Amino acid sequence: MAMRTQSFRAHVQDNGEYVTAEEADRVARVVLALLGAHLVGTVRAALAARLPETYALILLNPLQAAEPLSPERFVRATAAWIEGATEKTALWDIGAVLSTVAAAAGDVITHEVLLQLPPGYDLLFGHPQPT
Repeated sequence: MAMRTQSFRAHVQDNGEYVTAEEADRVARVVLALLGAHLVGTVRAALAARLPETYALILLNPLQAAEPLSPERFVRATAAWIEGATEKTALWDIGAVLSTVAAAAGDVITHEVLLQLPPGYDLLFGHPQPT
């Protein structure tokens, strides 16, 4: 069952310690648009089904990526899309959003998502994998 928009935004706001829900919404939109560019097929659809419709549509209609971004490049890309962000603040923003996504998705879908991403994304999701 999909998480409600207000609940998702509140989780991101709490995780990221944002002052306003609007700030949480802004970073969630950027991170999900970039993430959606890296996922395909049934995995992207399964993840979208666990997100509120507003955010699911962003995930399903992502920015276009020419190639998969390494976690480091994902952080840089996020920083470039968030006004005033640095790589350090973008890393914080990504953690706030992706930890919320992982909670909404559950362990099975999160694992399937991580299988489609380059190594190192497990840390961005807050789900470190054994080496």
